[in-house]
Amino acid sequence: MSKRFIAIAGNIGSGKTTLTKLLSARYQWQPYYEVVNDNPYLADFYSDMRRWSLQLQIFFLSKRFQAHQEITRSSSSAIQDRSIYEDVHIFARTLFDSENMSTRDYQNYLQLYENMVQFLTPPDLVVYVHRSVDGLKERIRERGRHYEQDISDDYLARLNERYDEWISNYKIGKVLTVEADGLDWKHKGEDLEYICESIESSLEQPELFTTC
Repeated sequence: MSKRFIAIAGNIGSGKTTLTKLLSARYQWQPYYEVVNDNPYLADFYSDMRRWSLQLQIFFLSKRFQAHQEITRSSSSAIQDRSIYEDVHIFARTLFDSENMSTRDYQNYLQLYENMVQFLTPPDLVVYVHRSVDGLKERIRERGRHYEQDISDDYLARLNERYDEWISNYKIGKVLTVEADGLDWKHKGEDLEYICESIESSLEQPELFTTC
């Protein structure tokens, strides 16, 4: 039980990447980040979702599967910035529901996911970082990625709905939901302490946590 596998889940702009970085440094966990800057499809996707939805989702699914396998094989504790489960239950589902992914593509994508996920061991804990749409938009503006600035409130709201639905039906491991509006773990040490205490109390044998 000395090895930990934590997944940080959350919408675009929720603060999960920053939290992943901070927790990795604090507990000396190996971080696995979402591929954003080197993603060859992301900018195209935001300009034409229907055209690039399948390519983007396949890219993310492949990278997430690779990282998940590496975490499972390793003897070291790890923390992952977004899980493979979110790719399917949140993003692909939302694209399909909004008619930005065809039925044919969606069904093929689901079959690929089902074949892959049976080889994976779930995380010990999923930390779900929830923010309101206004909170997400504020953080998206602050980080300044040009291709994210035109993301609609409706799209973010749809993703939030899918996240809430997924978390309420998640049965393969433990979940910690963090209501993040009003929290700033990047600049406020007490907010980070609150998150750490919540995570430690959610897992067995908290005495095995190592901090630096």
